[in-house]
Amino acid sequence: MKGEMRFGKKGKLSPRYVGSYQIVKRIGKVAYELDLPNELASVHLVFHVSMLKKCIGDSVSIIYLEGLGVYESLSYEEAPVEILDRQVKKLRNKEVASVKVLWRNHLVEGDTWETEPI
Repeated sequence: MKGEMRFGKKGKLSPRYVGSYQIVKRIGKVAYELDLPNELASVHLVFHVSMLKKCIGDSVSIIYLEGLGVYESLSYEEAPVEILDRQVKKLRNKEVASVKVLWRNHLVEGDTWETEPI
């Protein structure tokens, strides 16, 4: 479309919302000024309330960086702490063993089912 600025991919797969930015001030009843980074300098700072979406943090996905050992690439090594449960699923002609693993630096809700090594 003419005059439309795109972020990332084009078409159906383009993101509907971009980033989470702080609201600087309210302008009128339905407009807000945002604190945008320098990469978005060509975008107007004032947005109608219908173009904004409330950003709600998910407590399960928040991982604290203290004592985590984050590398320069902003990644960290996950290590299993405890095996919580075991199960065997029967398929048509074979059985698949899996274990429920509690990972270090995750909450109890962050446990996952992994296939058991043979």
